[in-house]
Amino acid sequence: MKKAVRSMTGFARVRRHQPHLDVTLSLKSVNHRALDLHFHLPSELDPCEAPLRALIKERVTRGHIDIRAAVVRMETQQAMGLNRPLFAAYLAALRTAEEEYGVRSIPDVNAALRVPGMLTVDEAEADAEINQVVLSAAEEALGILNEFREREGAELVRVMRNSTQQILAHAATLEELRALAVPAFQARLAERLANLLGGAALDPQRLAQEAAMLADRSDISEELARLAVHARELERLFEEGGELGKRADFLLQEMNRETNTILSKTSGVGEHGLKITDLGLAVKAEIEKIREQALNVE
Repeated sequence: MKKAVRSMTGFARVRRHQPHLDVTLSLKSVNHRALDLHFHLPSELDPCEAPLRALIKERVTRGHIDIRAAVVRMETQQAMGLNRPLFAAYLAALRTAEEEYGVRSIPDVNAALRVPGMLTVDEAEADAEINQVVLSAAEEALGILNEFREREGAELVRVMRNSTQQILAHAATLEELRALAVPAFQARLAERLANLLGGAALDPQRLAQEAAMLADRSDISEELARLAVHARELERLFEEGGELGKRADFLLQEMNRETNTILSKTSGVGEHGLKITDLGLAVKAEIEKIREQALNVE
């Protein structure tokens, strides 16, 4: 099954509303050479960081990702208990007032429950619930984020594939020009040999070595073949999908190296050489376009 190519740029936000809890979690990703996670969480969510980190590593390979979350608690009777020591102190204070000041009063439970801290929350239960809600929200947000990244990744692949097809077309034209430029290569070789001879006798073996060296330095057939091979391998990566950023970068380096060699070998070989130079520069421009887009994908 073909894997989707993902951009490293994306955004997702999920909100989970519970009867006494409201959680908002957002993920924002941009380009990075590796997976770089940055958490911006309130202190009460510190226990969530490790499981969140593990969850994200399962779903994302590369990118600088900001993880932000906010929690609002809405305390209700369901999660509350009575602060017994404080309530006992409240009753003791009433008795002291009666004894010392002769004030007669009946304890008002409703008034006592309004005293700050009289009602307490079961922290362990509340924390477990928050962790569960946050991780559930993160699961949903990662799904949304990856869908975003896959849509953008598909568009980036389309752009890179167009440039790769242009490179293959230029390589075919360069091969045709290479055949037409052979007479110019031969003329340059003859000129160089004549300069080497200079009317003086040379060792035949040395002469053959120089001729072979000059011919090799002028022939670009091997470079053109390797350029086409690398371009077709790049197309195979696009078709295969999945993580291609680093693999594509290696192929682009090799393609750029072959193109530079082609340009260096074809200088000074007349009109066909100028056309080869123009096409070589066009190939380098397409390689750079692909490189810029490849920096944006996993």
